[in-house]
Amino acid sequence: MGRILETELYQPVKAYLTGQGYEVKAEVGAADIVACREGADPVIVELKTGFTLGLFHQAIARQTITDAVYIAVARGTGRRFQQALKSNKKLARRLGLGLITVRLSDQLVEVHLDPAPYTPRKSKPRKDRLLREFSRRVGDPNTGGSTRVTLVTAYRQDAIRCANHLLANGPSRGAEVAKATGVERATRMMADDHYGWFERVERGVYGLSPKGRESVAAENEGACLPVED
Repeated sequence: MGRILETELYQPVKAYLTGQGYEVKAEVGAADIVACREGADPVIVELKTGFTLGLFHQAIARQTITDAVYIAVARGTGRRFQQALKSNKKLARRLGLGLITVRLSDQLVEVHLDPAPYTPRKSKPRKDRLLREFSRRVGDPNTGGSTRVTLVTAYRQDAIRCANHLLANGPSRGAEVAKATGVERATRMMADDHYGWFERVERGVYGLSPKGRESVAAENEGACLPVED
């Protein structure tokens, strides 16, 4: 497929709005499309071949004229476009914008979202998880904005405490590790073995795996937590 032009979106969107009873005109003032119908606020549609920050900026500026502002983009194919559509639909909803896609192969116009005021619904479980992680994490071991690195979570810090205890004392019962380290979930953590650091020696007794020894040595070099005395 050759390069798509914004002008290719105009006729399908115009035909759709005309079918809804609107009179439609292009390039009125700064707006790509303006549609008017008696007894209703004007509808403004901003066209782009794909999702861009500039498209959202333009649409937000049009909200000083009317609440009925839509963004319209060419509909793509594949998972990448579906992911972009999903994330940008969330953004449009937050901004009170409508969202339209145009499938150029057959001129199909689909309205995915109509403009409407939006108040985000707070999630108490997510808030509680965030605050629990914050309170349990020791210090500030990560650098904000990091990508493609192993982040130090409170869970990882607890695992390091358990591993350091085993490194210093050898295979131990879960209850002993929990008491010595203050990690109440020590037994469950070693049993789940999320990082591959622990191995079950006998019922209720855990030791370090070879991977665990190497990993904990590296963690301690990185000074994530002090080695247990």
